[in-house]
Amino acid sequence: EFRTIKAEIFGEKLQPKPKVTQQGQMDLFASPQQPAKVLDAETQALVDKQIQEINEIFGVSTAIIPTENQSVEISSTIPVPEKNTIETTLHQYHLIDSEPLIRLLVEHLEKQERFCFDTETDNIDPVEAKVIGMSFCVFEKEAYYVPVPEDAAEAQQTIDFFKSVLENPAIEKIGQNLKFDLLVLKKYQIQVQGKMFDTMLANYLVAPNSRHNMDDMADNYLNYKPVSITSLIGKKGKNQLNMRQIEVERVKEYAAEDADITLQLRNVLFPKVNEKQMEKLFYEVEMPLMPVLAALENNGIKIDIDNLRESSVLLETDIEDLEERIYELAGETFNIASPKQLGNILFDKLNLDSKGKKTATGQHATGEDVLSKLAGKHEIVGKILDFRELQKLKTTYIDALPLLISPTDGRVHTSFNQAVTTTGRLSSTNPNLQNIPIRTERGREIRKAFVPKNKDFLILSADYSQIELRLMAHFSQDPTMQQAFKDGLDIHASTASKVFKVDISEVNADLRRKAKTINFGIIYGISAHGLAERLAITRTEGSEIIKAYFEQFPRVKKYMDESIDKAREQGYAETYLGRKHWLPDINSANATVKGYAERNAINTPLQGTAAEIIKLAMIKIHAWMQEQQLQSQMILQVHDELVFDAHREEIELLKPNISALMKDALPLSVPMEVGLGIGENWLEAH
Repeated sequence: EFRTIKAEIFGEKLQPKPKVTQQGQMDLFASPQQPAKVLDAETQALVDKQIQEINEIFGVSTAIIPTENQSVEISSTIPVPEKNTIETTLHQYHLIDSEPLIRLLVEHLEKQERFCFDTETDNIDPVEAKVIGMSFCVFEKEAYYVPVPEDAAEAQQTIDFFKSVLENPAIEKIGQNLKFDLLVLKKYQIQVQGKMFDTMLANYLVAPNSRHNMDDMADNYLNYKPVSITSLIGKKGKNQLNMRQIEVERVKEYAAEDADITLQLRNVLFPKVNEKQMEKLFYEVEMPLMPVLAALENNGIKIDIDNLRESSVLLETDIEDLEERIYELAGETFNIASPKQLGNILFDKLNLDSKGKKTATGQHATGEDVLSKLAGKHEIVGKILDFRELQKLKTTYIDALPLLISPTDGRVHTSFNQAVTTTGRLSSTNPNLQNIPIRTERGREIRKAFVPKNKDFLILSADYSQIELRLMAHFSQDPTMQQAFKDGLDIHASTASKVFKVDISEVNADLRRKAKTINFGIIYGISAHGLAERLAITRTEGSEIIKAYFEQFPRVKKYMDESIDKAREQGYAETYLGRKHWLPDINSANATVKGYAERNAINTPLQGTAAEIIKLAMIKIHAWMQEQQLQSQMILQVHDELVFDAHREEIELLKPNISALMKDALPLSVPMEVGLGIGENWLEAH
């Protein structure tokens, strides 16, 4: 019996045998139709009953998908919907809910070059999620759903059946946001292997300005509207159901559709990756990076809760002191967090700026950019800026981080987002560790709470030094700037010496600080006005400094002009490995809008290539650490910095190898430099 079912579900050939069909219908599992046989009433009734019973077992209906050589004519008076849906599309989704059927499905998957898979879970946090079911798809319009029992031991037993195919390196795995599935399955001791194709990441490369979730891509590429999760479990709130509370037939349709649509999206996006010349970036950077990020997220990082509690108490005292001083300077109490009340104090009562900016609603603007310009006019402004900084540190990080510690392993697991930024840089959420403040002493103190996993480990930090300036030297081919890096000079001191025309030995801390502002300002397309504000000088002086800079580094100016011209001509800026940042506003008539696009044209090759370099370094370091079977782990990436839980006995092995792999990530015309630090916490190591 199962041999017959296997043939019908998985399309394997058996000896020809009579099939029972009805006028205008296909046979049960979409096999080619045979001429209808006329049966006596009793036999026909028995056959109909058997068909109904099998349909109930496998959750399929007759006449739902044509074979390759068949056509199905459907006539109806019902209007055709604008978007295709599961109700209007021929499909065949199977429920695989017994061990014999699971074994047959595994056998079927083992014969494939590639298949698509998806996990259904009870939580969107992969660290806490438990698998409810798994869906698989090999051919479009046909998919399989495997319910996973709630009991932990039974769930493990069910998922274990698929370990061999999921870990088979010869079979390509397809999915949407595969990193989530890799993280979830890791908890069930499954390490997904083989070439991978993530439709979310593919679309991120070929259509970076579009949305990359499955529903939007199905709409854009397939003219299809998938079943919404809210139609199954309801909207968020106390009445929302759990997937386990939904009839398995409905879950099957929803979950199998996910795998089916994802496979269809892969078949659309695969040629587009090649057409857009994104193969190298996709197959050598983004896809190999995805499992590395999954490993980082799975590792997590330990947080010293006691340190955060102490910091919270101290900050609360400092905030209260600032609050009292602000009221004293204002001559009255008011809501400091209210822009309206704050504006009234600063501009109406204290009259700090009679020409101050107004918002669209007519209120005084009180953003950081406005207050920073007024800081020298009155003590209250500096106190308000300090108040805001401490409030943000306390609420966003110090009080929030303990709430994000996983009850499963006592560590914080950030989520790295690969498909968000236009330049290719990673972002992170829950918590956002990319934005932990480092400019102020108070902000840097937060890093003290990030500690090694236990006493046998230390935190190791590896940070690229001035990577974007080095990339400016590479792309511009400016000989003076290149030579400074090749000679190992302090680039900021060297710039100060040339721009301010003093011997490098006479460059003091103030001149170096100004040169640092100039160096980084230039690569972000800073104006004379902007530089004047940063350095507290006149606009004329700012203009003269920029002129002097370009006289010393003429190829930098040439690179900037050519980058803008090229972006105007092509409509995009490009990184070293060919990532395109589309700039539709580069020819805008609005000077402000156009200026922003021009700055992106200059900076995208620098910032985007820096992102590619550290991604390649992460891939190489992760592979090397696995080969060496080290106890140490990579745990964080923060823009140009990698952070490790480093075993004390492995540190001397780690340092030279991490440094070398980071320096040699991409061949450049100037050397990369990497700073290494070791400490009992992230602050000490940085």
